[in-house]
Amino acid sequence: MIEMQDIIRNNRVWYCQECGKCSAVCPITQWESQNFSSPRLLVTKAIDGGPAAVMEDPLFWTCLTCHRCSLLCPSNVYFSDFIRDVRTLARAQGHSGECSHGQIVQTWGKMMTVSDLNQDRLAWISRGLNVSNDSEIIYFSGCLPYYDVLFGNLNFEGVKIARAAIKIMNHLGIAPQVMAHERCCGHDQLWQGDFETFRTLAKLNLEHLSATGAKKIITTCPECAITLARAYPKYIGEHGMEVLHISQFLIPALTDGSLVAGSRNAMRVTYHDPCRLGRHLGVFDEPRTLIRAFGFDLVEMERARQASLCCGTTGWSSCGRTSKNIQLERLQEAAHTGAQLLVTACLKCQIHFRCARSDPMLQDANDFEIQDLTTLIANQLQT
Repeated sequence: MIEMQDIIRNNRVWYCQECGKCSAVCPITQWESQNFSSPRLLVTKAIDGGPAAVMEDPLFWTCLTCHRCSLLCPSNVYFSDFIRDVRTLARAQGHSGECSHGQIVQTWGKMMTVSDLNQDRLAWISRGLNVSNDSEIIYFSGCLPYYDVLFGNLNFEGVKIARAAIKIMNHLGIAPQVMAHERCCGHDQLWQGDFETFRTLAKLNLEHLSATGAKKIITTCPECAITLARAYPKYIGEHGMEVLHISQFLIPALTDGSLVAGSRNAMRVTYHDPCRLGRHLGVFDEPRTLIRAFGFDLVEMERARQASLCCGTTGWSSCGRTSKNIQLERLQEAAHTGAQLLVTACLKCQIHFRCARSDPMLQDANDFEIQDLTTLIANQLQT
């Protein structure tokens, strides 16, 4: 097991200059007035007080690992990675954060670690969608089929996003593979410190991915994208496949003219940058290029791109008053653009925003629809 001093050294925590820039942009720090902490203070505790002082800090389990502070840090301290690594240490010592939704999401992740689990993973593929067993491209749906059931009351698009991805690929002449034994990618487990569950899920997925003979993995979930592209090679082993979020995958098709809108739509929309897709993976231009290419009038929120505000919660934990305040703040920013539609490219962002809108106290915060980028494009395709 890695020690605290190794985590401090590997994530450059020693280099903190205590300038406070991280505290100024941390979305949690802004709202946690009762139990105040900040990235800077947490780093100081790590250096001066050791593991126990860090694990008792109110920011430790509520940190969104949104990466805003890490990108702004003049000393290049990897604060998000530091939090992830110390959470793994905390779990090994019997500590854990507060789970939301009755630990349902964490439970199905653990259930998927059973090697001979019999899942009904392909039931969402409806008539008219073409998939194959030998394509060089895999569509990795992630937990969309499960979220569709859990959050159906929010009118969440769920498997509509997955079907839209297949529809777009079919439009481009691609019938992708979809794995019948796919597991949760393990993103939440990794970032919440449950490394053993992450490792088991990753090994099972890599086993099935390798058996496909495919060369490219496309996903509509930024968290799946970062996990498959970066975490699997780092912690488990190289798989030799290119991993792309669907927004990245579609840009060449847009350039060569094979992706064409059926009808232009002048609707005013605004775009929310998901943390994992934007700050973590550096994908900012591709979604915006696609939105504009289909004729939408894109207007930016006050905080966009690297400065974008997080959707308020991550890893299905520590979701409460602070999360709702962040979500309301973001929805108000979207409303101020005058947009008729809020587009995001992360299924969890949509869930969290729809959840906030369902709160009777927040329903008057906006007057616009919320849609995933993938379904937005699929609905505009030339038929």
